[in-house]
Amino acid sequence: MLSAFIEQHKLPDEFSDTVKLHYQPLAERILAQFKKHNTPYFVGINGCQGSGKSTLTDFLAEYLTTQHPLNVVVMSLDDFYLTGEKRQQLAENIHPLLATRGVPGTHDMATLEHILLQLKAKKTGFSIPRFNKATDEPYPKEQWTVVDKPIDIILLEGWCWGVKPQTEEQLRSAINELELQYDAKGEWRNYVNQQLSEAYVPLYKNMDFWLALQAPSFDCVYKWRLEQEQKLQARNINLANSKVMSPAEILNFTQYFQRLSVQSCTTIAQSADAIFYLDYARQITDVPLKEVR
Repeated sequence: MLSAFIEQHKLPDEFSDTVKLHYQPLAERILAQFKKHNTPYFVGINGCQGSGKSTLTDFLAEYLTTQHPLNVVVMSLDDFYLTGEKRQQLAENIHPLLATRGVPGTHDMATLEHILLQLKAKKTGFSIPRFNKATDEPYPKEQWTVVDKPIDIILLEGWCWGVKPQTEEQLRSAINELELQYDAKGEWRNYVNQQLSEAYVPLYKNMDFWLALQAPSFDCVYKWRLEQEQKLQARNINLANSKVMSPAEILNFTQYFQRLSVQSCTTIAQSADAIFYLDYARQITDVPLKEVR
């Protein structure tokens, strides 16, 4: 199973060490907690762009379904991004920066909440959205993930999933060139913070277990995000209307995420049940754990 996973995801051979030391023990810990509850078990995973959330969740799902008789679904907050048209409406009505996907306020949280409730109730016959970053639009509904059997374990990852809102004092000053130039009055960041507080935080209670992938600093996010975009470009090389970003566009794009990524680094340890501390090469250097009921 592991060799096939490494080949499929084009991972280095040393990834097997990460699995044995960290990923597999985490999977077994999640399994043990699921058995205690005997109800759908929700795992929230936080990590900045490029930190390895998708690789981790894909491995956990593969391991838990092949090594144990479990039904697992992987969900990403990214798949709940609003359409370009709806983001454009937000840009016209609230603030121009909301045309760009990413921050709280640019996700369809009502749909996410509805799906979480359906999963908790073990319902079937519904679909989970998927978002195509190459076109910056949701996939057609016929390409969404169909839930056709009751799910045992739900893995939900997102760069701002689990992040707590900032204080008025924190919001007062711009933190990068993007905010200085385009959000001098703070309207955008205050709206984002309000959305985080009102539409995201209330859903955190659905998670039974929180894991954080902690980057060493925000400085590495550009490099990691650039690597992601290069992989995306390779997968969509023949796509006519591709919206894959250039290095300069990525540098600008990551500034949208900076405020809450830094907020996550300084606060997520207070609520996470486990943290994978990463170095600049995305290798796990430390794994503090908390006991989970």
